Amino acid sequence: MKFRPLHDRVVVRRLAAEEKTSGGIIIPDTAQEKPMEGEVVAAGPGARDERGTIVALDVKAGDRVLFGKWSGTEVKLDGEELLIMKESDLMGVIDTPAPAKKK
Repeated sequence: MKFRPLHDRVVVRRLAAEEKTSGGIIIPDTAQEKPMEGEVVAAGPGARDERGTIVALDVKAGDRVLFGKWSGTEVKLDGEELLIMKESDLMGVIDTPAPAKKK
């Protein structure tokens, strides 16, 4: 992808939604809600503060993040549906624990 977001904007790819409930009921596509979890694809350099210096973003490409249900602007780049939003629209970064080693 040849796209670089400006200022404090990030490009996010939604992660796939669960197709089954915990009870095993399969949810059809039409009834599924859009996931509020995604992966940062690209991030801008940061916003400028009052002095004009650039304040770097807290997220980077590859981070798993949570965002609001109606956050961002949906765009289609290279045939892929992505979201462009400001860093302030992100609620947080999900730290995934390292997988446990088998003995």
